Amino acid sequence: MQAEKLKHRPFCFSVKGHVKILRLVRASCVAVTVTSMTFFIISQAPEPYIVITGFEVTVMFFFILLYMLRLDRLMDCMFWPLLDIINSLVTAIFMMIISVLALLPETTTYILLGGVSGSPSGFFL
Repeated sequence: MQAEKLKHRPFCFSVKGHVKILRLVRASCVAVTVTSMTFFIISQAPEPYIVITGFEVTVMFFFILLYMLRLDRLMDCMFWPLLDIINSLVTAIFMMIISVLALLPETTTYILLGGVSGSPSGFFL
């Protein structure tokens, strides 16, 4: 009788739960990166700060759109989760570098805010 009893796992501990939590973290990192880019644009920061954060936001939106439209299932010639992980690692490295450079002395308040708001996306990706 006990062999027939189904094992119930909470949603947070299931595979689908982990995927949903990771996507939520990814979406919050997009919001933090957009905030960082906005601060860089307002403060007229050096162009590499704006270009790198803009590029990262564009790529993140591409992956979110790709998964929302289920295009990863149509294009099965690539292993999309691996590309997503590699992108996350590259994004984390770039955002950490940009955040550290923005925190150097002789910066304006908005550049400092952009560096502070960009650092969590570098550490949590």
